[in-house]
Order: sequence, then structure tokens, then C-alpha cells
Amino acid sequence: MDPLSSEEIARYHRHILLPEIGGAGQQALKAARVLVIGAGGLGSPVLQYLAAAGVGTLGIVDDDRVSLSNLQRQVVHDTGTVGELKTQSAMAALTRLNPHVRLLHYEDRFDARFAADHLGRFTLLIDGSDNFDTRYAAADAAEAARIPLVTGAVGRFDGSVTVLAPHLTDANGVANPRYRDLFPEPPRQGLIPSCAEAGIVGALTGVIGTLMAMEAIKVITGTGEPLIGRLLLYDALSTRFDTIRYRRKTTPENHA
Repeated sequence: MDPLSSEEIARYHRHILLPEIGGAGQQALKAARVLVIGAGGLGSPVLQYLAAAGVGTLGIVDDDRVSLSNLQRQVVHDTGTVGELKTQSAMAALTRLNPHVRLLHYEDRFDARFAADHLGRFTLLIDGSDNFDTRYAAADAAEAARIPLVTGAVGRFDGSVTVLAPHLTDANGVANPRYRDLFPEPPRQGLIPSCAEAGIVGALTGVIGTLMAMEAIKVITGTGEPLIGRLLLYDALSTRFDTIRYRRKTTPENHA
């Protein structure tokens, strides 16, 4: 691992003071290569907090442009960047936040083709997308690449977060669950309205996105117990958190 410079030691001093992270954990963050799908509502806090935390390489994949209606929740962008590519807008903001982070940008959609071309250079995938096609593609690609995936979702006033590492086993030697063990198949087209159709409270994406960033930091530094095999649910209206446990299913498909 590359040593931390004196400026980086000063910047990350509050991390280094934590015995659970320390200098070794901060160096692990510097060595990490994280790809974030989406520079929108969830991607904004994920990117901001991981850049601030000192993740050495952050990749951003998004083919959209900033619109005025994004700014209520996509806080990595601002009024002056309306009309710009989200990747470019996010990179400018993150560079101002932490010039020590190497930023890679991909004006593209994440799918199996993209994963085959680019995912191999990253050590962690974070999915902040807003559609089920991308979520399933991300889960399949991360499993094939044998890297962890942090994935989150939001809708109106509620959200969820989980961590997937099906290429690893738990303390008892049992394979960790897959995304399809939690969600066997995507919902029928049109069953779940999009944020553009149903609306969403902006601060909700900050809550869920920040939790996703925290899980990523835990995975990278080996700190605590990531949400592997657990789905964290958040209800903003009642200010309630719940956790659902799920396991690897032993079906013929899982043995294929």
C-alpha cells in the first residue's frame, strides 16, 4: 500500500484515531477502487462521503445530465451545473472536496457489457441505480467478478440497504446469499412507480446513501459487521429501522 502523506494524515486524523480503523484501515481506504453506479440521489452522498473518507479511486458510471428537478436530492450537483453530464458535475465537486482521490468517469449505462469491459479494475461495487434491470445486472456482475456489492433503494418515504458477497462464506462455512435469494425476480413492469411518478422526499436519499457509504467503509476496512445476509429497512415517516435476515437458498438453480 502507498504510504499516507503528511497532508493525508492530517486530513484523515479522526479516522486514524479510531482503533477499529487506524492507519492500516486508512491505507486500505486509499488502496480501494470503488465503482459507483449512478451520480443521483443515492450516488451523491455515497460519492461525497467516500471521497471525504479517502477512498483512493472512485469510478462513476452515469449517462444522464443534471436537471433542475434533480437538485432537491442529488446534492453533489448544484444550480450552476444544470445541463452538464452528471459524471462531470460530480467529478468537479469531488475534486474540490478531496484532491487526493483519483476519479474515473464513464458516460454509460451499467449492464453486462459494461461490467465485462470495466468492472475488473475495481474492488467494490456500489449500486445507487433506480431500476431493477441495473440492480440485477450489478448483482450478477459483482458475483462473477468476486467482489462485494453494496446496494440500496428508495421510494417516497422508505428505503433499504444490504451488502452482498455470495463469493464468500460465513463463519460456519455456509455460502453467503445472492441478490435473487432476497428478490427472486423483478416486479412486474409498472407495478412499482418511479420517483418521477410517485415523488420522493429528498433527505431520504441522504439517509440511505450515507448508510451505503458507511457499509462500504466497513467492508473496505474490515470494521464491524457489514449487512451481509441482512436487509436494513428504514421508514422515514415513523423514524423506524428494521432488519430482515435472509439466507442462501439451496435450489437447483443455485447449484447450476
